[in-house]
Amino acid sequence: MTNSTPKRLRPLSPNIQIYRPQLTSVLSIANRISGIVLSLYAIVLVVWLVAAAAGPQAYSKIHVFMGSGVGRVLLFGGTFSFFLHLCGSIRHLIWDAGYGFELRTIYASGWTVVLVSSALTIIAWIASSVLAR
Repeated sequence: MTNSTPKRLRPLSPNIQIYRPQLTSVLSIANRISGIVLSLYAIVLVVWLVAAAAGPQAYSKIHVFMGSGVGRVLLFGGTFSFFLHLCGSIRHLIWDAGYGFELRTIYASGWTVVLVSSALTIIAWIASSVLAR
């Protein structure tokens, strides 16, 4: 026996065609992406340590790559990912303590995460370039 009523397709929620991205959703996605990036950078750290243990030739190859334009962009992205994930995690710890759930505070803390992450990244790169001289 067949059903004569047509089957209705239910919309997915949230419908990304209707809602525009908000700071909270963008930071949530960015936190997940930065966690994945940091996991990949953990592998890069192991490769760097193995190259250092393998001797000067292997270490030299890694050192040359990290000093190239592509290497510096990757290092900058890793640095920003680290600070974004750190600041976002501190924000979540504050929420876990039961604070900061007012809408105005949520947006203020979100923008604070973005600004502090950016500032810490720039400060870290300035400090590293000064110390490298």
